[in-house]
Amino acid sequence: MNGIQTPDWQTPDWQKWTWQMRHRVHSLESLQQYINPTADEMAAIEATQGIFRWNITPYYASLMDADDTTCPIRRQVVPQMSEMQPDIVGVVDPLEEVAHSPVKNLIHNYTDRVAFCVTAECAIYCRYCLRKRMVGDAEQFMNKAELQEAIDYIAAHPEIKDVLLTGGDPLTFNEKNLEWIISRLRAIPHVGVIRLGSRLPVTLPYRVTDALCEMLSRYHPIWVNTHFNHPKELTQPAADAIDRLLRAGVPVGNQTVLLRGINDNVQVMQALLEGLVKMRVRPYYLYQAQLIGGTASFRTSIEKGLEIMQALQGRLTGFAIPKYVLDTPYGKVPLDRSYILGRSGDHVVMRSYQGPLWAEPNPLSAGESTTYALPEIEMPEGTKTIPTGAATFVPLPVV
Repeated sequence: MNGIQTPDWQTPDWQKWTWQMRHRVHSLESLQQYINPTADEMAAIEATQGIFRWNITPYYASLMDADDTTCPIRRQVVPQMSEMQPDIVGVVDPLEEVAHSPVKNLIHNYTDRVAFCVTAECAIYCRYCLRKRMVGDAEQFMNKAELQEAIDYIAAHPEIKDVLLTGGDPLTFNEKNLEWIISRLRAIPHVGVIRLGSRLPVTLPYRVTDALCEMLSRYHPIWVNTHFNHPKELTQPAADAIDRLLRAGVPVGNQTVLLRGINDNVQVMQALLEGLVKMRVRPYYLYQAQLIGGTASFRTSIEKGLEIMQALQGRLTGFAIPKYVLDTPYGKVPLDRSYILGRSGDHVVMRSYQGPLWAEPNPLSAGESTTYALPEIEMPEGTKTIPTGAATFVPLPVV
């Protein structure tokens, strides 16, 4: 590598999560400690400034291949010029989460559950992140009064039984601040389950300390859903973090995003799912990548996802196979033929559980091969889709 500094991983503080957060990689100079950046990556670091943030923990950066630009870890976190290319949609808020937020950062899209974005901070900024609009944005951080307002909303709505703490990443809070939120939610009689959506067991496993697990164990039932995308992320530190959570009585599930060139083949997906089960992590969801701006190069066709899901059947035991889903403004839609009606040009048309039909912009890529074919259909009248004129990060191509 080109860096001449003492590599970060030689520090005695390497396994301290607070040190990792303070020393995150977010400059070309610090990145060169871990990889030899290409001209494209260096140009992208400049070009995406002010549009798409980037940050990598030293731990996660140490998993990158120094020279292989197709490294699945590297591709998830190092900016690429493809993020700046015009997209078919590339919107800021594809799920209309802001429209479903009765108070700041509390998304109430399902009757009995809410997603509570308690912070805008993450340990790393994934290049395909669903919430690029808010992660790292100073205006999206919540002060105590705003957190309390959201808790008061939950307390005033007895239909809410399940609260997902997300963000950002709730485990970027220290124990004291996280317990402040969890203890108040646990005091609400109708809140049965508290879930934490966190990628830190993957990107910063040292955050899962004994102190954190002890605190969580006092507020059961607590669940954690984490986010492994590739077998290369299944490291011993990650396995140790998962073990600490499980020993504290916290069930751990995993949601994976289907990403082109990273996990969009049967062999990689099978190895990931087998590794998760070996770590006692339940594969939960396989997400179709969202239409968020800057992510066109990561998205696959829905047919590719269906092909992979079909191939996994019979290769893995049932509980090792996740449910393939697409998040829409009308809730999650299981991506199988009981919901999907067919393909209409560049859109895949499906039923939503709320009733409206949804047409997901999902053009077939010339460079992608798949053995799965959906039937071609006419676009049904009244089908909903991304509204024309929705806000985007990068201007759409003129047609």
